[in-house]
Amino acid sequence: MGSLTLAEQIYEALIYLYALSLLFYFSDCIRRNAGAKRTGTGFLVVVLLLQIAHVIMRMWEEGHFPIYTTFDFLFLFSFSIVLMSLVMTRVQRSEFAILLLNVVGFSVTVLNRLWFTGGEISLHNWQTVHGLLIMHITLANLGFAALTVGTVFALLYLFLHRKLKNKKWNDTVRRMPSLEVIGKYMDGATLIGTPLLGVSVMLAVLSIVAETRWNLLLDLKVIATFLAIAIYVGYFVAKQRKQFSMIIMARWTLIGYALVIISFLSNAYSAFHRWTGE
Repeated sequence: MGSLTLAEQIYEALIYLYALSLLFYFSDCIRRNAGAKRTGTGFLVVVLLLQIAHVIMRMWEEGHFPIYTTFDFLFLFSFSIVLMSLVMTRVQRSEFAILLLNVVGFSVTVLNRLWFTGGEISLHNWQTVHGLLIMHITLANLGFAALTVGTVFALLYLFLHRKLKNKKWNDTVRRMPSLEVIGKYMDGATLIGTPLLGVSVMLAVLSIVAETRWNLLLDLKVIATFLAIAIYVGYFVAKQRKQFSMIIMARWTLIGYALVIISFLSNAYSAFHRWTGE
């Protein structure tokens, strides 16, 4: 521990507290327990405060806002998940959605600590499109988080629909919102995430055009992201025309999110985020 910076110590502390928060949420979801839910929420608030403290310490140590690395992107993603989860605590019967979101957030937080460091693969050498880059990363992060929320509600919709179809009533089913409410949350989160991701991609394309690196338009990451956006746009077109049932729309949401994940995982093979603009 003595070799760790203060920012790293804060990060490790928030992992432990995040784990405790998940345990209390698990306890509440397994067997209704208002006290466990309040405790889990309390730990989640502390996790959010530690995430803010971590960012402040990184800014103090590095002299700039930490946004340029894979580590930073995933950290801000987990921050967005925690923040959205706390907002959702005000929504009735949202315990399972919050739990699923934070399973994602906790997994990203831990894997980020194991796989990446805050100072590697810096992208801030894109001098001629510096402002576009920052906005691109920010919008992509927010869009990714919103689409994750939409995906969680899509999973809940499919789960609840199957339970109701098979007439399997239990406490889990009774504690979940109605299919109509879950569908609205799924639509709302997807409606927010899709344009955010779309504008982020537009900024990325503009940065490519600004440096006349046309070959990057055929990059695996760019193609995968365009396909994901096409799926989500198709989702809203089909929904407006009422061509498919909500079951089909929920599955469509999962397909779109799978492409977003593929786009992110393609970073290892993509030349786009290794481009320095030089």
